[in-house]
Amino acid sequence: MSILDEIADCVISGRLQEIFLKDEEYQELSRKQEKASEECYGSVPEEYHEKIEELTDRLTRQLAEFDNYRKRTEKEKASMYTIGAKDIVEKILPVVDNFERGLATVEHPEDDPFAEGMNKIYKQLVKTLEDMGVTVIEAVGQEFDPNLHNAVMHVEDEEAGENIIVEEFLKGYKYKDIVVRHS
Repeated sequence: MSILDEIADCVISGRLQEIFLKDEEYQELSRKQEKASEECYGSVPEEYHEKIEELTDRLTRQLAEFDNYRKRTEKEKASMYTIGAKDIVEKILPVVDNFERGLATVEHPEDDPFAEGMNKIYKQLVKTLEDMGVTVIEAVGQEFDPNLHNAVMHVEDEEAGENIIVEEFLKGYKYKDIVVRHS
């Protein structure tokens, strides 16, 4: 059990004295370490003390710099994956649009086996995109948001309120939280 777990258990159970005892034990350990360090320092000639301090400081800075580098490269790798996936989704969206346009032209899709097959393929494609985290941006009836929607024209409509979208020309999509195509 780590020290943080022990402290959390102590706080939860209301045994605050144990925290102070742990703190005292920690202080005692720190004093022992300082004493051991001083004994080691005592055996080293005085002229090397400054050099040891300098090298210790440089080592500490190098370790911190390397840790920052590691964290930065991990973030970059994660963002590269997201950007790559977004680009692929962006290239697939025109195919989805063409499926929708083609299926919209069929008058009786239930009577046409070809149209029925195309509809099944379209649904499979849409389901795959949804499983990847791609969602449709709802537009009609929503308030205009420049972060999600592109305005093509302005229509005066008494029934719709101010800045309410009344018609959508092209569906918008988001990949996770990133807008792939504005609505």
